[in-house]
Amino acid sequence: MTELRDKTFGGERPLFESHHVALIGITIVDGESGIKECSDIVAHDCKFFGKYPFWHVDGSRITNCYFAPGSRSAIWYSNHMVMEDSVIDGPKFFREMKDLTLRRVTINDADETFWNIDGLLIEDVTLHDGTYPFMGSRNIMVRRLKSDAKYVFQYVKNVEIHDAHITTKDAFWEVENVTIYDSYLDGEYLGWHSKNLRLVNCHIGGEQPLCYAHDLVLENCTFDPASDRAFEYSTVHADIHGHIANIKNPTSGHIVADSIGEVTIDENIKSPADCIIETRG
Repeated sequence: MTELRDKTFGGERPLFESHHVALIGITIVDGESGIKECSDIVAHDCKFFGKYPFWHVDGSRITNCYFAPGSRSAIWYSNHMVMEDSVIDGPKFFREMKDLTLRRVTINDADETFWNIDGLLIEDVTLHDGTYPFMGSRNIMVRRLKSDAKYVFQYVKNVEIHDAHITTKDAFWEVENVTIYDSYLDGEYLGWHSKNLRLVNCHIGGEQPLCYAHDLVLENCTFDPASDRAFEYSTVHADIHGHIANIKNPTSGHIVADSIGEVTIDENIKSPADCIIETRG
């Protein structure tokens, strides 16, 4: 493997068609497409300031690197990538990719990040700000995610999440085959129009959670006292520990809680309108 160390590159496509190269202490300054149509790239302790630095790269490992705000849309159409111990300040990262792993990465502008990724592993990742991260991605494993970005995990499929702390709105909208364990989920309109969404040992907050859901399952979950109008038009099987303030017009299933504040069943309920709602014992 060729090694390039402690150099600065700029302009248009300075490392175009590079293969089997280790970049150590490299800086990519203002310009475009610094590392494009490349393969087998290692980048360690590098800094990226120009736009689109990693496009059409097959096989890469990025460690202890920094991506400045100007490095927007930095990593697209690049497969088999591992990124560790890095900081991203630019938006619109990671699109149209396969086999992407992130460990101990902070993304400070998560706007439109992780779009249409097939095969994503995330461990100890933090997302700040921005909208619609993870849009349309699939086959995802998440361990220890912290996020305050808006509209996370919309239209995703085949997802498993552990130990997440997510504060947002419209999260998990129209998802399919998603299981979330031991997580804190706080935001308006959680899980609307979902299919096969399962929450295990989770705490749920926010307005109108888990409505229009099909085959929704909750196991040993708790609700914030301010959450209201839960489960409207959902088919649901829910085991709730503690109190839930308000349940409204679930379509079918079985809901059990230690205590329930208010149940609204009115003329707008949808058939079959046979959900069993009861307090434990």
